[in-house]
Formats: sequence, C-alpha cells, structure tokens
Amino acid sequence: MGANRRPASTLLALAAITQGYMGPVETYLAELRELRSARAGVKEVTYYTALANLLDGVGKTLKPRVRCILQLQNRGAGNPDGGLFTADQFPKGSDEPAGAGIPSRGVIEIKSTSEDAWITADGEQVSKYWGRYNQVLVTNYRDFVLVGRDPEGRQVKLETFRECAT
Repeated sequence: MGANRRPASTLLALAAITQGYMGPVETYLAELRELRSARAGVKEVTYYTALANLLDGVGKTLKPRVRCILQLQNRGAGNPDGGLFTADQFPKGSDEPAGAGIPSRGVIEIKSTSEDAWITADGEQVSKYWGRYNQVLVTNYRDFVLVGRDPEGRQVKLETFRECAT
C-alpha cells in the first residue's frame, strides 16, 4: 500500500474512537452487502442511496452539518454525481439549497467498484469539477479520495481512505 493508503481497520478504529463514525459505516457496509447480494442492480447507481446515507450520517457529526445531495445540475463543469452542502445553504423548511446551488463542501464523483478511485482522481473529469467546485470526493464505494488545493492553490489529493478490502 502507498503512503496515503492506510489499512481500513486502522482508520475505522480511529473513527470509532474519535468521531463516532461506526454507526454510519456499519450501516453503509450492511446496505452494500444487501444490495450486492440481490444481484439485480447496475454497477454505479444502485449504490447511490447507501453512499448518500453514509455521507449524511457522517455529515451530522460535523460543524456545520453537511448534507449530501445526489444528481446535481450542471453549474458550468458538467453534472457531478453529488454535492456536499452545509446546513446554512438551505432556507428554513426547504429541501432545495438557496442561491446558485453550489455545494460549499465540494462535489462527489462516483465510479463503479471495478474502477480505481486514485486513477479517476487524476482524470480530466475530476480536474474539471475541481476547477469549478474547489473540492471533489472521488469514490468507487470502497475507496475515497478527496481532491482539493494545496497551499499554493494546486490540485492535490488531500486525504484518502479505503473502506474495505478488495
């Protein structure tokens, strides 16, 4: 494993101790297993809801709270698979973000489990999203790569995480 690819067990244990992520993570893994066992879905979109539930579960522990919205409109860089919005972007009682609908915590690019999230993170599509939204979470449901800016403003992988072994 590369320097950025730490074993999931270490990260999951750390998350459970320091941030209380085990509930959403366990639920996510159970949902993935259930969907996969049905053998009726398609490679990418079948698992969207499970991923949104995970991100919303984790987002509830953050300050400010972060909410995942899937299937974003084109705001000048194509259609990201999802966006991460802070709670203050939603007018009270509304399910729609205010203003231009630009997710303040970046967008999500989701690929099937057969694709490599690290290679996708280096691709043109992610660079295009990064140029518009400043931050992109790339995932293949197992691997998570957060692409953002370094101190000089260049595109860089800020964090990586492997949810479970291949």
